[in-house]
Amino acid sequence: MLKRLFDWLASGLGLLVLSPLLFLIALAVKLDSRGPVFFRQERVGQYGKLFRIHKFRTMVTDAESRGLQITVGADARVTRVGFLLRKYKLDELAQLLDVFLGDMSLVGPRPEVPRYVACYPAELRELVLSVKPGITDWASIQYKDENEVLARSSDPQKAYVNEVLPVKLRYYAEYVRGRSFWGDIRIILATLAALVR
Repeated sequence: MLKRLFDWLASGLGLLVLSPLLFLIALAVKLDSRGPVFFRQERVGQYGKLFRIHKFRTMVTDAESRGLQITVGADARVTRVGFLLRKYKLDELAQLLDVFLGDMSLVGPRPEVPRYVACYPAELRELVLSVKPGITDWASIQYKDENEVLARSSDPQKAYVNEVLPVKLRYYAEYVRGRSFWGDIRIILATLAALVR
């Protein structure tokens, strides 16, 4: 209950305070390339419930028909503005809407697309999906340069499933088993510090 109240208040305040920045990002996305301001994609939420995540669009509109559901290295599908938004994680700010609406939390395991959730071992799937997915967590901080890591692989999708995802799942499981309000605050502060660095 405390976590949901904090999420609702913090995301609402964030949307209000950051509204000038959010407007400028939306304008830049619209002026840079054709298509909608937001990228909406089906993700798996708490208890396996599907929802459509909000992100500021950083790729061309038909990106998913042109390649993988993961971003690899200097992906040609990324727009000019999208490159900057991704570099500074500004595209993720749109997820404050998902937190305010109750589909996500500020802190929690990152929501995956169904095809990758299907790769979770059964016992971990139940554990990880027992909480709301979040904008940030320890895995997000550790893998902030994930697309560069995948770019070094000859088969990025296989590398993601076999190398990156198992490590993320360990972080997710550790978070769920030991989660606390003050632990969430630490992760938020660590995320802000990582972005500043």
